[in-house]
Amino acid sequence: QLQASGGGLVQAGGSLRLSCAASGRTFIQFHGGWFRQAPGKEREFVAAISRNGATSPRYADSVKGRFTISKDNAKNTMYLQMNSLEPEDTAVYYCAVTTILWGYVEDARRYTNWGQGTQVTVSS
Repeated sequence: QLQASGGGLVQAGGSLRLSCAASGRTFIQFHGGWFRQAPGKEREFVAAISRNGATSPRYADSVKGRFTISKDNAKNTMYLQMNSLEPEDTAVYYCAVTTILWGYVEDARRYTNWGQGTQVTVSS
């Protein structure tokens, strides 16, 4: 079970840190991912982190250099640090996990377990 939190309302240029708490050794057993869905749009990939840390995290082009994905295995928690937020980042953000091969981590259909989502709103 995944529990996302940390969303809120922030002005453009501001920062937020999302958290995704899991039960057990989830982020050791699974790759972790963050996705987002804006109103009227499809769910899109944001970032992913590998279960063993052997592979560099992957980011959507739209967030590279602004967002950082990380995890704390001891706390069973994954994070998404979001800096220099833009109004276009407004969406519901979801965390999820998958055992799929790393090459497919951008595909939301490959993820088996999802958190409930947390709203991020960036005002201009």
